[in-house]
Amino acid sequence: MAFTMRAVKVPPNSSSLEEARKRTFDFFRSACRSIPSVMEIYNLYDVTTAAQLRSSIASQIRQNASITNPKVIDMLLFKGMEELNNIVEHAKQRHHIIGQYVVGNEGLVQDVGTKDLRASDFLKKFYSTNYF
Repeated sequence: MAFTMRAVKVPPNSSSLEEARKRTFDFFRSACRSIPSVMEIYNLYDVTTAAQLRSSIASQIRQNASITNPKVIDMLLFKGMEELNNIVEHAKQRHHIIGQYVVGNEGLVQDVGTKDLRASDFLKKFYSTNYF
């Protein structure tokens, strides 16, 4: 099941921007179709949902929406297919997937304001007087 993506290759050149756009949508569809197997392979059910992974893939594709050169789009599609093949063939470890696609570039988002509400007066004074 994990080696089904090997036969999929990006053709060398798109003849037009419309053809490159079509290939981008095809790549997105194939990436979305592989999400259930990726969730199974890396046991991501406790960390994220399939919809969040799909959203992460879509946001990474949207980052390059302003590119209009078909050759550059083909190169990005090739890199994306290689990344997808590596993920599906289990060439990455679980923490790589979590760090790159679940947590993302912004890192773990922590709400600091709620910690102060639960802290006792003693801890608030302690945190304000000691230098960390």
